[in-house]
Amino acid sequence: MTAQENAEDVRLQAAQPDPSVPIRVAEPAVQEGRRRRGPAVKSWAGRLALIVPLLLIAGLVLVPQLLASGDPTAPVSTALTAPSPDHWFGTDDLGRDVFTRTVWGARPIVVASLIGILISTVAGVTMGLLGGLAPPFVSGLIMRVLDVILALPALLIALMVVAIAGSGPTSVVVAVGVAYAPAFARVVYGSVRRLRTTDYVSAARVFGGSQTHNVFRHLLPNLTTEIAVLVSSALGWALLTAGTLSFLGFGVSLPAPDWGVDLASGGKYLDSAWWISTFPGLAITGAILLSNYLGDSVGSLLDPHRSTAARQQKTVIH
Repeated sequence: MTAQENAEDVRLQAAQPDPSVPIRVAEPAVQEGRRRRGPAVKSWAGRLALIVPLLLIAGLVLVPQLLASGDPTAPVSTALTAPSPDHWFGTDDLGRDVFTRTVWGARPIVVASLIGILISTVAGVTMGLLGGLAPPFVSGLIMRVLDVILALPALLIALMVVAIAGSGPTSVVVAVGVAYAPAFARVVYGSVRRLRTTDYVSAARVFGGSQTHNVFRHLLPNLTTEIAVLVSSALGWALLTAGTLSFLGFGVSLPAPDWGVDLASGGKYLDSAWWISTFPGLAITGAILLSNYLGDSVGSLLDPHRSTAARQQKTVIH
């Protein structure tokens, strides 16, 4: 046997696997499938966790009779009946079902908060755009006025508005809208000042784009995410403000159901009928926590990289 044949035999023997060593078969397809299903499951779970609260809020506002078909203003049993299988949340001092009033009481506060935040968004975005695009003197004047307003708590601004406009659901809506518009304006102003110096906005201006065209074509589309996150974050504060105004007697009047009104009316029965105030108070707390969760979810859904910035923007609203 030649030396070349001996070298070939040695090479073939070295290439054969050792029978004493167990062979491990890799499963790249299974591992890849697991890695691929993980983000999908998380994505669907995140969407489901966002859709379910929205459906619950929509049901309370649009079709509360599906959850509580009774008349929230009519007595149904003996006054001050404790929670029982017949009346889950008990009855109030007039014998009205507290559960029915709690379900129907969501509509005034939620609707006032949503419409108020819509007013804040339109007014705040408009003021922010004017301040960011106006000449330095006008821009400085607008923002100094907004800084003075932002120094005041939103609840104090809302109380000043209802003191001038009077009581009623419309006054609560206007008060919420006025109270949170400066916060929207401040955020939009900073973003516009940053975006107006970008290359694509400068190029559009050089090629003859008008100010209106640049606003609707370049500025507003890039502000959509920040505005959406700010709206969802401000909703919780708006709910708290609307509930406080109703609690103080500036919202709807009895016997109409309202979380704030029912919370106030049950205050004198806390020692003997705690459920009259407890369940409307828990409803307000749950709605605020739910709105804060929706704000975080909307921020992560629209732009996960801006979740930290979105949380920092919440400090602007107070």
